[in-house]
Amino acid sequence: PGSFCAAMRALRGARRLCHWGPLVALAVVAVCSGTALADAALWYWPLDTAGGGLHFLVLLNWTVMILYNYFSAMFAGPGYVPLGWAPEKSQDCMYLQYCKVCQSYKAPRSHHCRKCNRCVMKMDHHCPWINNCCGYQNHASFTLFLLLAPLGCIHASFVFVMTMYTQLYNRISFGWSSVKIDMSAAKRDPRPIIPFGLSAFAASLFALGLALGTTIAVGMLFIIQVSIWIPLQEEKNRIQYYQTGEIFIFPYDMGSKWKNFKQVFTWSGIPEGDGLDWPVREGCHQYSLTIEQLKQKADKRVRSVRYQAVEDYSGVCCPVTKGVKTFFTTPCTEEPRIALSKGDLILATRGLKHWMYGEKILDSTGRAETA
Repeated sequence: PGSFCAAMRALRGARRLCHWGPLVALAVVAVCSGTALADAALWYWPLDTAGGGLHFLVLLNWTVMILYNYFSAMFAGPGYVPLGWAPEKSQDCMYLQYCKVCQSYKAPRSHHCRKCNRCVMKMDHHCPWINNCCGYQNHASFTLFLLLAPLGCIHASFVFVMTMYTQLYNRISFGWSSVKIDMSAAKRDPRPIIPFGLSAFAASLFALGLALGTTIAVGMLFIIQVSIWIPLQEEKNRIQYYQTGEIFIFPYDMGSKWKNFKQVFTWSGIPEGDGLDWPVREGCHQYSLTIEQLKQKADKRVRSVRYQAVEDYSGVCCPVTKGVKTFFTTPCTEEPRIALSKGDLILATRGLKHWMYGEKILDSTGRAETA
């Protein structure tokens, strides 16, 4: 049984790699790091001086640390609420939402992810680049990846620029130098030579573009991640969207970013707690947030407006046949789109000019959420 479970975990891990997000991310890491190591050998040969060797090791260390945190975030996962989970005290069930898919109650700070098809502990978001959710268990490694990737790309960009500059400068100098200077250069100690032709220059230039683009894109993600630090502001936004003037104190904000920081980043690498029970600030209790979420859910039902579909819709993400404005105002979200037939009834809770979010009334058995 143990070997079978290990094989199944390995299979699930391999399947996570078979997605456009990890494939693109790993390709960028491979191109930038591989080109940077080759260029570093040209620009600052590591076997000549201690500085060259140290520089090469630092450059290699960026790759190791980036990949370590990337795969940790991907394979460790966010941690899922156990199937069939319920609070120890049965009377506490009245404060929690019930997930019909997982057949369990949603623990505080957990959310059901449609991509993972599980309730995720302290879910922040589902990240396509790691093909997994970011949550309780992998939040630290995911944040470190967002920090280390831009730093490594900045170092690699410096190497690319210096390599292209020195190689072009040496070639121009050689073209203008006399035979005597060329002979003196030949008397120097021989060293391994990596050809730097037009293809190598193009590869370095391409890698430079990737590194700069990654620095900007991933760096912005890191700034956003830190600005909503760990990820309290994101959770606050979810509940404040439907606030109706009531005073609500967010229970999991410990009062300082340092205290919130220590809930995620620990010396052991294992986050505090079990992902189900959380420390709360004074004046709150364990179910302050879930009670507020139940109020919001009831408020959404009251505020929902019934509409009837006047034409068919296939459920595609970007419908070309529904007009140019509808096509270009497609919501930037991974929420599913639901197919509609003429005459279907929808309960909309919010919407944009050309799109609505809500539930389709199926029949007496229930509803299906859509966007």
